[in-house]
Amino acid sequence: MAEKYLVNGISSNEISAQDRGLHYGDGLFETIAVVNKKLLCWDEHIKRLVKGCEKLNIPTPDKKVLENEALSLLDDKEKAVVKIIITRGTGGRGYKIPENIKPARIVFISSWPDHVNKYSNTGINVRVCEYRYAKNSRLAGIKHLNRLEQIIARSEWNEEDITEGLVLDHDEHVIEGTMSNLFCISGNKLYTPDLTHSGIDGVIRSKIIDLSRELNFEIEIKNITLEFLLDMDEVFMCNSIMGVRPVKKIEDKKFDTHKKTDTIIKTLEEHEIIPL
Repeated sequence: MAEKYLVNGISSNEISAQDRGLHYGDGLFETIAVVNKKLLCWDEHIKRLVKGCEKLNIPTPDKKVLENEALSLLDDKEKAVVKIIITRGTGGRGYKIPENIKPARIVFISSWPDHVNKYSNTGINVRVCEYRYAKNSRLAGIKHLNRLEQIIARSEWNEEDITEGLVLDHDEHVIEGTMSNLFCISGNKLYTPDLTHSGIDGVIRSKIIDLSRELNFEIEIKNITLEFLLDMDEVFMCNSIMGVRPVKKIEDKKFDTHKKTDTIIKTLEEHEIIPL
């Protein structure tokens, strides 16, 4: 599939050299799975985008315009990826927010990534990153454009058998993967890290929390240490594109079962929350 772009509703893959998204990471983004011309979890993605705009004091984009532009780019491919970027727009030098803000919106579609097909429901291998996330409750949860922390963490390995890296904060609490959220299971208790001070409140994470009762799990959001995590029965990672992937190994610790994770995967697929 050839990538297709819309910049402020016009077919283009160029933005102004004065755009604050380019200069300062002043903006937000969403990455959305497309299956059979359907934008999975569209409402949830837009809700988070709006929340992020409110946190950053960026005028909220017209949700219907974004949806129409995203749908206009879809073709007959079974799977694809839509990405939406909202920046504060252009402005002069300096951090001061310019008057008369005119946000820029970029909507584009790309092919389903080959690396996702390499993930297997038999489990992924995960390493623990040396990098530690900083705390920032103002930015926690939203998908702002500054992803330098994730880039630094992801740069720590090149081994092909390692799919994801766990990132902790400076208090040694597990926060998330470089590109995914984390859950762990003990008995019928489902745990996920507290993201009050850092991390991204992923759409799939939120859907799993909402469906925990239907899944027959008691859910607890808490500070999770690495020691606590490695003592769990099952661990899995999730995001909108890779869906849910059971973890078979973290460093030298192996997880030999993922039956309950498989049940979660099946339920999410049935609800058309994650791609098959």
